[in-house]
Amino acid sequence: MSGDIEDKPQPLIEHLMELRTRLIWSIGAFFVAFIACFFFAKHLFNYLVIPYKTAVEWAHLDVEKAQLIYTAPQEFFFTQVKVAMFGGLVVAFPIIAAQVYKFVAPGLYKNERQAFLPFLIASPVLFLMGAALVYFFFTPMVMWFFLSMQQAPGHDEVAISLMPKVSEYLSLIMTLVFSFGLVFQLPVITTLLARVGLLTSQWLAEKRKFAIVLAFVVAAVLTPPDPMSQIGLAIPTILLYEISIHAARLVERQRARQALEKETESADVAKTDSV
Repeated sequence: MSGDIEDKPQPLIEHLMELRTRLIWSIGAFFVAFIACFFFAKHLFNYLVIPYKTAVEWAHLDVEKAQLIYTAPQEFFFTQVKVAMFGGLVVAFPIIAAQVYKFVAPGLYKNERQAFLPFLIASPVLFLMGAALVYFFFTPMVMWFFLSMQQAPGHDEVAISLMPKVSEYLSLIMTLVFSFGLVFQLPVITTLLARVGLLTSQWLAEKRKFAIVLAFVVAAVLTPPDPMSQIGLAIPTILLYEISIHAARLVERQRARQALEKETESADVAKTDSV
């Protein structure tokens, strides 16, 4: 079995030196990406405001009058810092993921590397899918819901208008992006657990009703306190849970096929030896 590992065992000090090298590369990549994103922070924030403009159009309001405000002198500056950190993490993620893989790979067998690599690719793809759902549909829907609560001035009513703060809007969209991005990792996590034998598709199917309740509880914790946000996160979570069940079944079939092939090879070898 030791022959399947390409790298020879290394002393602890060499592992620590390797870890230090990977951390330096990861932190350096994030720092460079952060500086670049901070230079374009205002432009990046303007892209993040597009869903709000879309919501204004859905509410049949004047887009040119839509605005965000900040009430403290340093608020917009720190908002740009957060935007740069968020963008830097996204830009540097491929390098960070590659460094993690390079650190872990020497301790894996060849078949484990082949099994781990697809998940390393699928994870950011699924995260971006969740972020795209937030950006193009969910955030406009949530902001449209909040905009619909505005009140026009009347005989017995005063004008009530929504004027979001830049920091609170950024906090909202970042919370939604990370919430959906993490939820979209559910198929990856369950498939990995099924591959190592920690759970089965049958167990997932039996716990479906508990998963549905848990999805709404998690959505209530991660999203803003409005029903549309909670339902909008809970429904994709339930759909991804169903996908996870089918993914676990595929893994089980693959494992059964590999076990059958090994039994066949062992039987052929036994016949050859007997002859």
